[in-house]
Amino acid sequence: MSASDCHNSSDPSHLSSSPVHLLALPVLLILLFLPAAEPVKLTDVTRESGIGFISASSREKKYIVESVNGGVAMFDYDGDGRLDIYLLNSCTVEGVLAGRACPPAALYRNLGNGRFEEMAAKAGIAEPGWAMGVSVADYDNDGDDDLYVTCFGANKLYRNRGDGRFEDVTASAGVGDTRFSTGSAWGDYDRDGDLDLMVTNYVAFRLEDLPQFGKGALCQYKNIPVQCGPRGLAGAGDTLYRNNGDGTFTDVSMKAGVEDTPGYYGLGVVWSDFDNDGWPDIFVANDTVPNYYYRNNHDGSFSEMGLQSGLAVDETGGEQSCMGVAIGDYDRDGRLDLVVTNFSEQYNTIYRQLPDGSFADVSRATKTADVSMPYVGWGTKFFDYDNDGWLDLLVVNGHVYPQIEGAYAGGMYRQRKLFYRNLRNGTFAEVASESGAALLEKRASRGAAFGDYDDDGDLDLIVNDIDGPPMLLRNDGGDRAGNWLNLNLIGTKSNRNAIGARVTLRASGLTQVEEVRAGDSYLSHSDRRLHFGLGRAAIIDQVRIQWPSGRVSTVNGVKPNRMITIREE
Repeated sequence: MSASDCHNSSDPSHLSSSPVHLLALPVLLILLFLPAAEPVKLTDVTRESGIGFISASSREKKYIVESVNGGVAMFDYDGDGRLDIYLLNSCTVEGVLAGRACPPAALYRNLGNGRFEEMAAKAGIAEPGWAMGVSVADYDNDGDDDLYVTCFGANKLYRNRGDGRFEDVTASAGVGDTRFSTGSAWGDYDRDGDLDLMVTNYVAFRLEDLPQFGKGALCQYKNIPVQCGPRGLAGAGDTLYRNNGDGTFTDVSMKAGVEDTPGYYGLGVVWSDFDNDGWPDIFVANDTVPNYYYRNNHDGSFSEMGLQSGLAVDETGGEQSCMGVAIGDYDRDGRLDLVVTNFSEQYNTIYRQLPDGSFADVSRATKTADVSMPYVGWGTKFFDYDNDGWLDLLVVNGHVYPQIEGAYAGGMYRQRKLFYRNLRNGTFAEVASESGAALLEKRASRGAAFGDYDDDGDLDLIVNDIDGPPMLLRNDGGDRAGNWLNLNLIGTKSNRNAIGARVTLRASGLTQVEEVRAGDSYLSHSDRRLHFGLGRAAIIDQVRIQWPSGRVSTVNGVKPNRMITIREE
């Protein structure tokens, strides 16, 4: 095991260990009565960063296939150490039936000065088709991150050639599912060192058999004519691809028991070792039907344990319209918890993991439920925005029916974001109104990806909207936030991305637990490098890594405010 510094900033002055003298007491008394520090802000810097992307979308959203797209990824495609951004675009039913090409996706290369340049066509990934979502992983362990794009139609696997360009290897790899695919995520379920791929599919939607919007064959919401689905449409099933280690994959869905025989409506998906046995499990967020929790049986198969685990439904036993999913130990008890975003009039659900490994819906107890009721939630993540050592939560929102705007009291198609600050006592406070005007701007948001794109030690995010431009939100924490550590893991016996590695960090009496993942939020991919807020901790007592291979590494006495890379040995 080795550790190397990639970035180091000077220690904050408030960490000085000099003794306090009596002469300093008047100064301290003055400081006590100074106004409180201004809250950390999330600032919209999209335009000034050079991101000029516009999502093309049907204005009326007559069909469900036009409403659920909007994935985005933050990853370093060219290996220069800076996070780049990949934004997916979508088609319209009218455009496809008229024979028009789908609008292009965009790849923004990070120039390192707060600005980006668009490179999708040059990189060969501008035309994935009717794109939905994206996940990123080095599936061939060659040191370059590859892209998997889910679509309405054939999915795409783009292999990174390492020279700034990608090649479409979908056919040779055998991962071109032609159904209506939505979420995707990578994990090494058999622990052989090669990353496998889980893909969720939504509904069996056919352009040849469209409902006649406005002509009788119509669905309604609050007596307003709207698009139909997913209820009333057939489900499409899910797929697990096993990596053969030679650039090809095998569909093992049936053998593994994750094929989704009932035909549920899969959207979000994430891998995590929920039961702490060293083997990655799968959670699938299903729309309007129970969620799936697949527990890894260690023999190439899974057992569906959604109802037994408490993750299938809400606290009343009700099914929800689940979309985005995020994982994190929000209460710092050493166990990973989940949040699932839902439809309006259904609160976003926080599932707390209990000591016996089951989960409880604690949404109301955490004081996050009520404020979320009017909103339709999509991309989400637990992340420590102010570096105090405790995970906060952001949810991006937007309705699926444009027709509701102003049609009844409270009818909102475009919606603001929800931002919850962790109060460190098991509850959250919704603080969007004090965290920057951008969070209150009403948008039709979908995917959200997180990462420190400007390398200043706090997490930023990019939100993909389906009606207009995206929103790059820069975290302007700076001196108002605490210390931090960014951790880059490189597997050797494990997969090179170290996807599935469990990290335990101890500093100043606080223990933090996190995993490396590839694919989360809503149809999106956040930077796989791990970020830890440290508050006022001047030293990190220990960083412990349990690698997917089963090996364990420890590093002691790590200084904060830097990026370190640890290689499996």
